[in-house]
Amino acid sequence: MTAGDEPRAAGYGTEDLLRELAPQVLGVLMRRYGGLDSCEDAVQEALLDAAGQWPASGRPDNPRGWLLTVATRRLTDMLRSDSARRRREDASYLATPPAVLAGADAWLADGATPGSDDTLTLLFLCCHPALTPSSQVALTLRAVGGLSTAEIARAFGVPEATMAQRISRAKQQVRVAGARFERPAAADLGDRMRVVQQVLYLVFNEGYSASAGDGLQRADLSAEAIRLTRLLRRLLPDDAESAGLLALMLLSDARRAARVAPDGALVPLVEQDRARWDSALIAEGAALITRTLASTAALGPYQLQAAIAAVHDEAPSLADTDWAEILALYQLLARVSPGPMVSLGRAVAIAMVHGPAAGLAATDELAEPLRRHHRLHAVRGHLHEMAGNRAAAAADYARAAGYATNAAEKRYLMRQLERVR
Repeated sequence: MTAGDEPRAAGYGTEDLLRELAPQVLGVLMRRYGGLDSCEDAVQEALLDAAGQWPASGRPDNPRGWLLTVATRRLTDMLRSDSARRRREDASYLATPPAVLAGADAWLADGATPGSDDTLTLLFLCCHPALTPSSQVALTLRAVGGLSTAEIARAFGVPEATMAQRISRAKQQVRVAGARFERPAAADLGDRMRVVQQVLYLVFNEGYSASAGDGLQRADLSAEAIRLTRLLRRLLPDDAESAGLLALMLLSDARRAARVAPDGALVPLVEQDRARWDSALIAEGAALITRTLASTAALGPYQLQAAIAAVHDEAPSLADTDWAEILALYQLLARVSPGPMVSLGRAVAIAMVHGPAAGLAATDELAEPLRRHHRLHAVRGHLHEMAGNRAAAAADYARAAGYATNAAEKRYLMRQLERVR
């Protein structure tokens, strides 16, 4: 958000506005002071202050300047380690009317231009290759997404103390690696960009199909992934894979309401009520991937996955689905980005085009890499059922239920098992 966009903030909910401003304020602090750990802690305190004060006292005219002023004071206090002075300044600051703080000029005094946005640089820093994927995800949600440690811990179903340790270790690893707050060199930009996209994809997938817990979906995580990917798309409008990633998220999230049964169990794609799909998201995602595919010669995995999702979403019924086109897209995807899960999706498409026996044969090569993954056995159970082999289907559904770690998926698989028995 630029200075020219500031009046737009009036239409934002407080939570949405804080999440958009958080990385911008953090970027200013890091360019001025350095140190991801201390700067990020200061911004988090400023966000907490805003969340507590703005609903009661009213939102300041310059929310970004307000946050920067508070975060700078918090950071100064941390650096000076003067607890007595901190208490005095806090008391003085909390007594200051928001209207006075609204005119804070620290934003421009720091040297940033009104339209500057360090969010992309911050994304690169949080997705540093020295970090594990789980640490990249946690740090991105905290520093770029503006989520508190408690919110991230709840989303991933772990204790807050565990998540706090993970984030703290990630910050230390970034410091030890000597990472600087700057965009990668041109030679490294492509690889680092792929890591950023992968992190956002992981966040979305965890929200779309939770890896564990009672609920199938975590809408807050998928919504945050979409928000950050929209931002990435805005910062890099010519990047085809970022457009493909956003289209894939929109087309997948469009089915969210139809994916869960009243008892919380999974409803697979073939059984979903398509009237419950979000037509606006489908239209946006389909239009985006259509424009992207028409304007680029280099097809990436996110673009191809989005194209597959668009074929599914635009079909009025399962019977009207163009499975031949889906199979052709999977063949391309297997060449561009080979992997067991891609091969599993391709096997389903083969079954729908050439029959269940051909699909089952295509899954044979996955027996080892996906031996303990519930989705392989669930697909084989479905294909055995299509072929009329109920005993084999029951055996595969039982294996799938045994390996499933999400309660909603396990309920669905147990229901399938009982049905074929």
